[in-house]
Amino acid sequence: MISISNLHPTTTTTATPSFSKLSHHLNLLCLSNGKPNITKRTKLTIYASKLPFTPPPAAPPGQVYQPYRAPPSSPLPAKYRNIPIDEVFDILRNRLGLWHEYSPLVGSLLRDGFTPASIEEVTGISGVEQNCIVVATQVRESLLQSKTFPQELLSYFDSSGGPDILNELRRLNAVQRADSAKYIIDRRFEPRGAMELARAIRDFPRRRGDAGWEFFSADSPGDCLAYTQFRLSKEAIVDSDRIAALEKALEYVETDKARERIIEELNKGEDARKAEAEALAKEVASLKVVRLRYGEIAEASSVNLLPVVLANEGAKGVAAAPGKCKRKGELGVVVADKGWTRWVVVPSWQPVLAAGEAVALELDDMRGLPWPSMAASQENVLVLVDRIRKQVEEDGAFVVEKEGKLVVERGRKLKEAGVNTAVAAVIMVVRPPKDEEDIISENEWD
Repeated sequence: MISISNLHPTTTTTATPSFSKLSHHLNLLCLSNGKPNITKRTKLTIYASKLPFTPPPAAPPGQVYQPYRAPPSSPLPAKYRNIPIDEVFDILRNRLGLWHEYSPLVGSLLRDGFTPASIEEVTGISGVEQNCIVVATQVRESLLQSKTFPQELLSYFDSSGGPDILNELRRLNAVQRADSAKYIIDRRFEPRGAMELARAIRDFPRRRGDAGWEFFSADSPGDCLAYTQFRLSKEAIVDSDRIAALEKALEYVETDKARERIIEELNKGEDARKAEAEALAKEVASLKVVRLRYGEIAEASSVNLLPVVLANEGAKGVAAAPGKCKRKGELGVVVADKGWTRWVVVPSWQPVLAAGEAVALELDDMRGLPWPSMAASQENVLVLVDRIRKQVEEDGAFVVEKEGKLVVERGRKLKEAGVNTAVAAVIMVVRPPKDEEDIISENEWD
């Protein structure tokens, strides 16, 4: 409560005026003909708790608070410049024009300090729709600037569903947007179809190493969408679901190589699929995959020092790596036959000791391995190989060079492709150690 006691003693007022009115009344009470009136005493009692009060927003020290202003979404068309605010609201309220014509007005109002809620209250355009048309306008602008997208096709998105379709393409790059927009127009996709297409394009690079991935093209939106269905067919339990997914993939696919692979899978019988699954499971079981434990190398009685080769160094990198390192002298000094910059220390496992010349191939993640059960992991791994063994056998895995990079392939698949000589044979796969909590939980689960 605030008391002011230099006014008339018989007057007591309790009020809840606004700040501007309160200041005006105080000036009238305290001044008489422009001079302070001290002859009369009036008591004015004001309850501060009843005054409207909004705390000012916090601002960094030394800086004056500035209200949020939305960044410009697109240039305001000339016909909408310098028009009264009531006309702006009238255009938005009655949707006067195409959605991409009046959408810049939403960004203009946001920059002027209006909130999405206040715009919705006046115009009836919800905050979700405001965001949708603003983002869709940005996507449309990128299509206008694209050299590969026919400009006459832009009218396809002028309908009421156009913003929802273009909004789904917001996370794609400029080239993918143009290709996807053409594919959507050719197939007459609805917003849900556009959403599935955009998800398939973003997901396709992460599926590298999955079964059949190499037959599909990342530059083709249809191939990306077809591969999603192809992958779902592999996960289907009922044969009818598998066939339905493959038929959808055949409907979406664009390249001949991918189409042939889908037809081959579609014509494959139930017995053949089961035999392939059993063979793949047998290969995975025979492959030695180990996970290092913290302190395992320090506790090992003997260790091996192996040169490390990167996948992009190709077959030349494997051939140039030093041979088997030897220990010399009473102190066991390790001596290599040539200089090398990347090394790794592993315990003296029996497969490594039995190898002719062991070399470690470093992969960024396990998606480079040809087994779907392992390709789901994205952790960094080492593939230990024997570069002396180059003869391809059906049982086992081998390292070959494709487009200048080293990749791991199944021996059976290489035999079917007519490849008899590889860069090296896979000895084992080494995974990095995990936290102790994860290791304990895995043991308990097992």
